Amino acid sequence: MKFLHTMVRVKDLDQSVDFFTDKLGLVEIGRKDNEAGRYTLLFFATAPGEPEIELTYNWDEETAYSVGRNFGHLAFSVENIYDYCQMLRDKGVKILRPPRDGHMAFIRTPDQISIELLQEGESLSKQEPWASMENQGSW
Repeated sequence: MKFLHTMVRVKDLDQSVDFFTDKLGLVEIGRKDNEAGRYTLLFFATAPGEPEIELTYNWDEETAYSVGRNFGHLAFSVENIYDYCQMLRDKGVKILRPPRDGHMAFIRTPDQISIELLQEGESLSKQEPWASMENQGSW
């Protein structure tokens, strides 16, 4: 068995593309418009050939989506959790669960999908200002 992708539904295609490409640095590796089904699929990855995130954008307004629609979260490993979170903050991304422990942080997409950021390898030693930060929001 081989993991292929995770799909999340989005409400604003442009805002979501900006988040996944400009904020997170993923690469758009495919896009399919389906006229009959009235939806667009976009595929993103850290690099071609890597596991993918599929964004599904329904052209007609969908009111049945609940926040996260019972979806858990996406998870990415990063080389330095402190530097990565600072880069995201500098781009205007709210860090909902700061990396106080040098190991884990949480952010959300514009559609409120949780993303877990995990330090590669061993946790980094606690650093300020992160170590004493309170949560910036609930997740």
